[in-house]
Amino acid sequence: MAHFAKPENALKRADELINVGQKQDALQALHDLITSKRYRAWQKPLEKIMFKYLDLCVDLKRGRFAKDGLIQYRIVCQQVNVSSLEEVIKHFLHLSTEKAEQARSQADALEEALDVDDLEADRKPEDLQLSIVSGEKGKDRSDRELVTPWFKFLWETYRTVLEILRNNSKLEALYAMTAHKAFQFCKQYKRTTEFRRLCEIIRNHLANLNKYRDQRDRPDLSAPESLQLYLDTRFDQLKVATELGLWQEAFRSVEDIYGLMCMVKKTPKSSLLMVYYSKLTEIFWISSSHLYHAYAWFKLFSLQKNFNKNLSQKDLQLIASSVVLAALSVPPFDRTQSASHMELENEKERNLRMANLIGFNLEPKFEGRDMLSRSALLSELVSRGVLSCASQEVKDLFLVLEHEFHPLDLGSKIQPLLEKISKSGGKLSSAPSLPEVQLSQYVPSLEKLATLRLLQQVSKIYQTIRIESLSQLVPFFEFSVVEKISVDAVKNNFVAMKVDHMKGVVIFGNLGIESDGLKDHLAVFAESLNKVRAMLYPVPSKASKLGGIVPNLAETVEKEHKRLLARKSIIEKRKEDQERQQLEMEREEEQKRLKLQKLTEEAEQKRLAAELLERRKQRILREIEEKELEEAQALLEDTEKRMKKGKKKTLLDGEKVTKQTVMERALTEQLKERQEMEKKLQKLAKTMDYLERAKREEAAPLIEAAYQRRLVEEREFYEREQQREVELSRERHESDLKEKNRLSRMLEFKETFQGEVISRRQAEFDKIRTEREERISQMIRARKQERDIKRKQLYYLTTEEERIRKLQEEEEAHKREEAEKRKKQEAEHKAKLDEIAEKQRQRERELEEKEKKRREELLKGTDAPPARPAEPTAAPAAPPAAAPAQASGKYVPRFKRQTAEVSAPAQTPPAADSDRWGNRGPPPADDHWGSNRGGPSQKPDRWVPGSRGSDRPSGGDAWRSGEERRSPFGSSRPRPAQR
Repeated sequence: MAHFAKPENALKRADELINVGQKQDALQALHDLITSKRYRAWQKPLEKIMFKYLDLCVDLKRGRFAKDGLIQYRIVCQQVNVSSLEEVIKHFLHLSTEKAEQARSQADALEEALDVDDLEADRKPEDLQLSIVSGEKGKDRSDRELVTPWFKFLWETYRTVLEILRNNSKLEALYAMTAHKAFQFCKQYKRTTEFRRLCEIIRNHLANLNKYRDQRDRPDLSAPESLQLYLDTRFDQLKVATELGLWQEAFRSVEDIYGLMCMVKKTPKSSLLMVYYSKLTEIFWISSSHLYHAYAWFKLFSLQKNFNKNLSQKDLQLIASSVVLAALSVPPFDRTQSASHMELENEKERNLRMANLIGFNLEPKFEGRDMLSRSALLSELVSRGVLSCASQEVKDLFLVLEHEFHPLDLGSKIQPLLEKISKSGGKLSSAPSLPEVQLSQYVPSLEKLATLRLLQQVSKIYQTIRIESLSQLVPFFEFSVVEKISVDAVKNNFVAMKVDHMKGVVIFGNLGIESDGLKDHLAVFAESLNKVRAMLYPVPSKASKLGGIVPNLAETVEKEHKRLLARKSIIEKRKEDQERQQLEMEREEEQKRLKLQKLTEEAEQKRLAAELLERRKQRILREIEEKELEEAQALLEDTEKRMKKGKKKTLLDGEKVTKQTVMERALTEQLKERQEMEKKLQKLAKTMDYLERAKREEAAPLIEAAYQRRLVEEREFYEREQQREVELSRERHESDLKEKNRLSRMLEFKETFQGEVISRRQAEFDKIRTEREERISQMIRARKQERDIKRKQLYYLTTEEERIRKLQEEEEAHKREEAEKRKKQEAEHKAKLDEIAEKQRQRERELEEKEKKRREELLKGTDAPPARPAEPTAAPAAPPAAAPAQASGKYVPRFKRQTAEVSAPAQTPPAADSDRWGNRGPPPADDHWGSNRGGPSQKPDRWVPGSRGSDRPSGGDAWRSGEERRSPFGSSRPRPAQR
């Protein structure tokens, strides 16, 4: 995939590849550029690239590539420049149509070349086999290969363009134009299959448009322009469908038009309605729906009479005749009388659907056949004056068939009228939208109606008639046809008759044993006999009649009364049962109705909420559009005011004015005015330059002469002024001398007064100066005192702060020294304690070793004789085994201590006891350890430091006796003495 820095480079590359014959590579290069994400902003070169790209797609018949490129280009220029997309699509359609026309012009036999049922279907296997088997290709086959591919491509082009433009509100006109061209294509080349697909595509587009209402650029069907375009498209579709003879598609097109009118709730123009109803008449006539055909003609007659001001009397008479004949052509019997319930419901639904299409809204409470019927239509024609507008032959025919009774000469009276009617008709000059009116199409239906009326009237006066006589009465058909018509009439209970071919007669009336007919005849016969009897034998008086006829009347009346009461009770009970059932049914129906009403109300509320939301959106959009339109109008008026009067541009009727359009137009006009003004200024400056230069050249000698004259005048003026100034100076000097002489006699008085004034003012000045100096000196002294006081206060505060600061520093230093000293003492104390503990642990180890040795010796000496006890006068020595136990903090039982004292000799404490107290020196030799009078089993007292005595035990015993009072849990460190 090649990457180009600019789109122009891709276009140049494509031209180079086309010049060397590589169109496929050129198409691929342009396709890569168009589908690339780098070029998503619209540029002018992209339009040229699209033109070249579509040229290559058409030449190579690559419809899929063209569709991808157009979709990408629509994304690029949808919000920026939609007109560019419109031009590109028009170019694409023009190229495809031109290529198809060229291929068509090259084909001699168009019908054979286009003999393909489906343009989207591939070639059949038998066609491929035929092309392989036959070595010689005929002209028809070459035409098929030449024309059909281009028609396929053109059809694909129409589908692609319609798919791209289906949801674009800014290109609705182009969408309508494309659909019109596609319709004309199908019409010109009789493409019925493609026409059906085209109708389905357009129908799906409209359905999706209504389904997805939140799309950004979807067309607004409520706008008059959009609605008119869609209606024009559907009417083109309807016209082409009728011309191609696709009546089913034509009927669907009518439904599309009606659905579109119901969707926007607006009635189209009268001209379109005339086309609508004219096509409906054709569709209903083809489908043999004569009743709906007549109603459509009646609606068409009302539109022509009310809205066509150019309608002539002849054309009005012809249309009225068509309406009356169409109404008379409707069969006079109801085909639904013998139908089932399902058929009646279907007929009712169909009747309602057709009536909505025609424009007659039905209410659900009435039956469809009661609303749309032949009798109702005929009465409507008479009341609306349609019959009075028809021709005389039609009026006579209406009277003979509907109101007169001529069973024997009905055919002879109707036949000349039908001959005259069959010759009437033609094109309507004042109603070009209507098709050509031919009254002869109603003649077969009128002949059938005349036959039915004749049979009906004959059945009223004859019970039996020969077949030959009946055939003579019906000059329109042979008896076989009459027989078929009579079968249909008998089937629908219009006439009661039978044909007996063996006797050659036709029997009218119900000869079979049928209860309804027999009951009616017997009832009529009984009534007639009663009337005759009453006329022959008048009724006598009541008493004599009852007495003569019924002798036991009282008994009979009583029985009859009882029977009637019993019957009445039975009837009342049945009525009650029936009413109860009816109430239950009504209750169920009411529940169903309430449930359905609730569902309907909920649906209606949802619909109203949706409609309210939609109206709110539409109102907001409309307000935005109106605001933009007002701003655009204001800008337009402002622009027109600023523009010159002769250069105002008026807007065309129907032209869309937006704010952006007006701004662009205003900017364009301002730019033009600025350019014109600059040109005028340049021209004016040049003209002024030439004029000024010419003026200066002409004025130069005149200026010089004026200058010389001015010099002379100014010199003369100067001399006059100088002379006048000298004279004035001399006069002023003389007047001043006179004034001086006049004032010289007051000079002495003036000097005396001046001296007095000066002396008085000098004295006042000296006084004021002395007072000022004294005041200043007082102020200086006061300020000096204030400064001294402030200085002393400041000094005092400074010294006090310094003293407090020094005290704080000394206190902090003292605290630090105390803390350091305390830490040092604690460290020394800890070191001493550690040293004492270490010595104690050493001594304990030694004592443990001695105790171990003693135990070994004691175990070895158990077999020897016991030792002699010690002297009683000597101080008992502490058992050596107890010393290590006590030194180690362990509890030693008394019996063990006694045994050790008896068996073991006295031992001296080790030399390490001399250093027991560390730096404090050995314990005093004269410490008092208490008396030991209690014997060896008595515990010695605890040693108290500072006490002296001669009875102090040895060092080991002293430590042992001191340790005996320890906690029984023991401790590895001895308790130091209290200070």
